[in-house]
Amino acid sequence: MYKVLGGLKSYFKIQAIQTDNAVFRLHNIFTTVLLLSCSLTITATQFVGNPISCIVNGIPAHVVNTFCWISSTFTMPDAFRRQVGKEVAHPGVSNDFNDEDAKKYYTYYQWVCFVLFFQAIACYTPKFLWDAFEGGLLRTIVMGMNLAICPEEEKCAKRGALLDYLLKHIKRHKLYAIRYFICEFLCLINIAVQMYLMNKFFDGEFYSYGLRVMELSEIPQDQRIDPMVYVFPRVTKCIFHKYGASGSIQKHDSLCILPLNIVNEKTYIFIWFWFIIMLILLCGLMVFRAVIIFWPKMRSKILNARNRMVPREICESLSNKLDIGDWWLIYMLGVNLDPAIYKDVMAELAKQIEPKRNKS
Repeated sequence: MYKVLGGLKSYFKIQAIQTDNAVFRLHNIFTTVLLLSCSLTITATQFVGNPISCIVNGIPAHVVNTFCWISSTFTMPDAFRRQVGKEVAHPGVSNDFNDEDAKKYYTYYQWVCFVLFFQAIACYTPKFLWDAFEGGLLRTIVMGMNLAICPEEEKCAKRGALLDYLLKHIKRHKLYAIRYFICEFLCLINIAVQMYLMNKFFDGEFYSYGLRVMELSEIPQDQRIDPMVYVFPRVTKCIFHKYGASGSIQKHDSLCILPLNIVNEKTYIFIWFWFIIMLILLCGLMVFRAVIIFWPKMRSKILNARNRMVPREICESLSNKLDIGDWWLIYMLGVNLDPAIYKDVMAELAKQIEPKRNKS
């Protein structure tokens, strides 16, 4: 299992040049790796041991196991509230009395690993789009000045080249910032849509899944109805028909154990909590972005908070003279440049930008 998951560690390498923020990386990197790890774990579990084991007399076990795995199994929802050992044999397992409407079929478990894989791809898509849009701009203009250890002549030359770029490309970065904000918004849309689709995937049980698990700890042991057993049943039923010796159709009612659902239930309880956390963080990020876009006075404070070495007067001057695209670029430069170099660049930019604006 370590060898299977070990290849994912490369995704956690620290970026030398950061072109996004922490919440964006949590969605695109950590969530993607989390979903891929869950997919690989469940896939490996299916091939190590039996994902399903059915009990039926008169038929080879492997035949029934294969049939019930590729078709479906079912439970009786009204049997989940009955007393185990007296009224029912297992939670959700009771006689169906040929009542098809009372059955709840489970066909999702063989699709879980594939669904998780496509969820991971969806989570990585905003990063893929942003990397394509960004095109290595920050890496190009930073020119290694994220490290202060370099000869003074080289540092002055690079600083001059950076200033020259910023002065020549004023008001040309609005699309750069808008594309990034759209990619962040796509992260929020992705999490919301995935939660909606997972709720559909589990027949409307996913939205309240984590809440019911938390409420379980407050209920006495003898009165508990485990919500994880309801969503991911461990024991189900399966009907297998075959022809008898006289040619008549025989019905075999088998009892099936699904050990794979033990892994599924733990996987999705973690995914539920993580998606709720991501939804809250992304909603907060959207509010923060709205403040930056529609409340220009806050930009100087945010810029000053990024690097306290830059005087507030310079931050206010730059924030008032630059549009949202240029402001966002110098903000991201504050993330990547050495603080001392960034202070010098911002001070020189504030001096030269006014004459540049007057000429234009």
